[in-house]
This record gives sequence, structure tokens and C-alpha cells, in this order.
Amino acid sequence: MPGTEEQTYAFERRHDILVTAEPGQILDYVSNPNSWPEWITASHHIESADRPLVKGDSFRELWHTKTGEAVLNWRVTDSAPGRLWIGETQTPFLGKIIVRYDVERVGGQTRFTRTLLNPARPKPVTPQMIAAIDQEAKASLENIKRNVENKEFIGG
Repeated sequence: MPGTEEQTYAFERRHDILVTAEPGQILDYVSNPNSWPEWITASHHIESADRPLVKGDSFRELWHTKTGEAVLNWRVTDSAPGRLWIGETQTPFLGKIIVRYDVERVGGQTRFTRTLLNPARPKPVTPQMIAAIDQEAKASLENIKRNVENKEFIGG
């Protein structure tokens, strides 16, 4: 019936950090979902090949939420080595979640940018939610920086 569609809310948030490493090293690290529990607090178990994933690959993540645990079935929708990686999942509580990782050389460092998109959230994002997202993103990016800069890369 016309007019019975539920209201949804688009949301996008972008965070970045400069890392002293090559773009490919950073993207290889973050596009291997097995690294996620090392740098994302909410991610605690991954079922995936232990390698950087590429377009068409899929994996499963167990994620802590306020009300318990969520199972997220991810699909890599785009990837370009040393440049970008995009993954998507669908949840009953947030709708579609898209994460995009971009890397670009900036002088002697690389800017890593993580973009989170929810194209059709069932509820609007509150200022408190944005503050929590920003706080978690800041910690995650600092973890990536520390882990990548301290990791010995073969051939890197």
C-alpha cells in the first residue's frame, strides 16, 4: 500500500589517520578480516580466509552489541590493491552497513580513511551515538597505526 513504507535515515561518517607505511601494507592489513579483532573493539571472532580479501569474497564476523552478539555476513563488493576496499553486510538492527577503506600517499606517509555508511537506518543517529562512533573510530585508527607501523612486512 502506498504510504506504508517505513521512514529510514541515511548516515555516513568518515575518519582518517596518517600512517608511516606503504599504502599496500595498510590495505593488506585492514582488508584481511582476521586482523579486525586486533583493532576493532566490537569485533571478536572472524571466520575467513587468512589473507586480504578481494571483490567477491565473503566472511563471517561475530560482533559485540549492547544487547548481545550479532552475526554479520560480509561480502567484499569492490577492491583495488593499494587503493581501496569495500565490504557490505545486512543487519536487522541497522539495515545495510557498508565500510570503505581508502589509502593514499601523502608525502612520506599514507592517509588511511575509513568510511562507514548506513544508507537506510531504521532510526536517526543521535549526538550520543555519533560521539560513541567517533570515539571507537579514533581508537580503531590508532590501533591500525600502531599495529602496521610496528609490524614487520615481508618484502615491505
